[in-house]
Amino acid sequence: MRLSTRVAYNTIIQTASKVIATVLGLFSIALMTRYLGASGFGQYTTIITFLSFFAIIADFGLTLVTVQLTSHKGADEKKILNNLLSFRLLSALIFIGIGPLAVFFFPYQSAVKIGVLISSLSFFFIALNQIFVGLFQRHLRMDKVSIAEVAGRIALLLGIYFASSRNYGLYGILAATVISSAISFFLHFMFSRRLVRIKLEFDWGLWKEIIIKSWPLALTITFNLLYLKTDTLILSLIKSQAEVGIYGAAYKVIDVLITLPFLFSGIILPILTLAWSEGNKENFKKVLQKSFDIMAILAFPLVAGAWMISSETMELVAGRDFLAAGPALNILMMAAGAIFLGNIFAHAIIAIDKQKSILPAYIFTALSSVAGYLLFIPRYSYFGAAWVTVYSEVLIAFSSFYIVWRFTGFRMNWKVLAKSFFAAALMYAFLAWLGEINLFLKMFAGVLSYFTILYLLKGITKDDLLILKNRELPAPVAGDINKIP
Repeated sequence: MRLSTRVAYNTIIQTASKVIATVLGLFSIALMTRYLGASGFGQYTTIITFLSFFAIIADFGLTLVTVQLTSHKGADEKKILNNLLSFRLLSALIFIGIGPLAVFFFPYQSAVKIGVLISSLSFFFIALNQIFVGLFQRHLRMDKVSIAEVAGRIALLLGIYFASSRNYGLYGILAATVISSAISFFLHFMFSRRLVRIKLEFDWGLWKEIIIKSWPLALTITFNLLYLKTDTLILSLIKSQAEVGIYGAAYKVIDVLITLPFLFSGIILPILTLAWSEGNKENFKKVLQKSFDIMAILAFPLVAGAWMISSETMELVAGRDFLAAGPALNILMMAAGAIFLGNIFAHAIIAIDKQKSILPAYIFTALSSVAGYLLFIPRYSYFGAAWVTVYSEVLIAFSSFYIVWRFTGFRMNWKVLAKSFFAAALMYAFLAWLGEINLFLKMFAGVLSYFTILYLLKGITKDDLLILKNRELPAPVAGDINKIP
């Protein structure tokens, strides 16, 4: 099978599995929020957020390091994977193991503290999975990862349904997450044995190389974590669990939406990397511009539409107890828009191998965002958290664009962005004129009106659909941020 065909196959499989996993995830959230209510879901959100700090620090960017180390000509893949798995096992035991101990020094309810202890097992399995993900990426067998992910999501949905129908409470929901993560890990492990038999191994020279390659990514991930997760942590410490639940539900919707720009950027990254490595700056800039245009076309109607249907969307996703999350979703959707527009530049930085250049921006954003959370959350609760989140994502988007401009000389063409903004504004006015109608009819009317206006403005061309034409591409490279489901 040609390399380009294998890449296309992996892309299709990943895309399809992400769609299926997202749908299953939405059903899981719907069951969970309706069963737990705002306070119970707030406790769940607090538990997951608290453990995320320890799990993401334990990540060390090892998925990307796995691909890098095993891709070298003549690399001893088995030895490298043995040491990577051992390194990951130790880092996971240390950092994730600290979580259940550290939580007892926080003023949380006993349900949260016990929940952290239970859920730490889930995060431990997820941490180990990342080594296998790197292996499958190296061999272009992401279909195995997709099968494991979808199987885990199915297990989670069934587990939540069983726990809620038997009234097992929060602990039952958390047990379902542990079981689903364990099933995913078991499948990853069994599939990996067809490629290489992995065992625990220690080679200090190789561990030193792993640390040298991973520390810039680990540092980036840590500061990224600070501005992404500190809002929920601070909110959980000074506000009610019900407020945490409302904010967490709105954030879950955003988490679902931003899988699209990350998936798209992951597809574009090999194309950008190949163009840059070959010195084809013209093609690099063309692909980057077209990719940004596509993200702009998608981002603006999402933001404008959210301001029209946010409360109805939250009722549909989470139930009537979460209608109050609508206004928070309006604000967070602007942060999602910044992610849509900025994420392609963040991946372009990886393509030109300038990850270290963005570190100062992550550090400043993290520190200033934490200061903002401490200042505004006590006064404005989750509204303050949401606005600071917008600030942080906008700042990172502009910083990423600046780094790309500085090292590539890329000059932005703003025409499609302006036309997308104008079309989204007219779509919003049209929906306002329609008044109160069925949610799905309103969504259909919004999509139809937006793309009709954009077409009339010539904001969409056939070239936008030709970026992913068949060509010889390198293997996809993992992103530098580990998303916890």
